[in-house]
Amino acid sequence: MQGIHCTSDAPFVEKRLGEDRAKHEAYPWRSFIDAGALVTNGTDAPVEDVDPIESYYASVTRKRVDNGMEFFPEQSMTRVEALYSYTLNCAFAAFEEDDKGSLVVGKMGDLTVLSKDILTVPDEEIMDTKILYTIVNGEVKYQP
Repeated sequence: MQGIHCTSDAPFVEKRLGEDRAKHEAYPWRSFIDAGALVTNGTDAPVEDVDPIESYYASVTRKRVDNGMEFFPEQSMTRVEALYSYTLNCAFAAFEEDDKGSLVVGKMGDLTVLSKDILTVPDEEIMDTKILYTIVNGEVKYQP
């Protein structure tokens, strides 16, 4: 899934599915996680922007950044669940958890350094977070 789909689709989902189906069947991350499902997050560019910060924000707040509209926030992920949905959960889903997904000696050194701690900043500061570095297999691949 891509967290941003929830908030970009929010203005029309309820109109097309009705309130009950929209609430329980459209992007029901909390229900999936509580049932034991492994939720992963990614992109399907160019349908949506690949910005992981906005998608992370959508995953944890279920709010649109342009107008603050919330889409059934009771289905949101915790911040840690959202972080795992981009990291270790994706590695596990690809059968690569022994090589990727967490910072452990012996695994590939893939990581992103952010300007803010997205696990602790107030919701309204998540979108102010900048990507400082992206490191792939121990090599800096991006820095502004």
